[in-house]
Amino acid sequence: MNVGDTEPRYVISIAARMVGVQTYTLRYYERVGIIEPSRSRGNIRLYSEGDIARLRRVKTLVDDMGVNLAGVEVIIKIMQQMLELQNQVQELESEIDDLKQAER
Repeated sequence: MNVGDTEPRYVISIAARMVGVQTYTLRYYERVGIIEPSRSRGNIRLYSEGDIARLRRVKTLVDDMGVNLAGVEVIIKIMQQMLELQNQVQELESEIDDLKQAER
């Protein structure tokens, strides 16, 4: 994830418009733990590009695939674990390449 993806920049009304949901839906998603936006000093919710991407995935799962929020949580956790495992595999492959180069 790029640094720009994690930079909080959108208030809740803009984030809701970008995703195509109501602001109360974003508040509900936060309450049930699906999303955790940053907060400004004045306690205003601020959403990053990464948050927007996650919310779009949630919306797709709920609206297009009929997954309930409990299922969404499971799917998102599995996706996160897959990304972490992919990163570990890439690191291990890099280490293997380094060891092969050292043998030569």
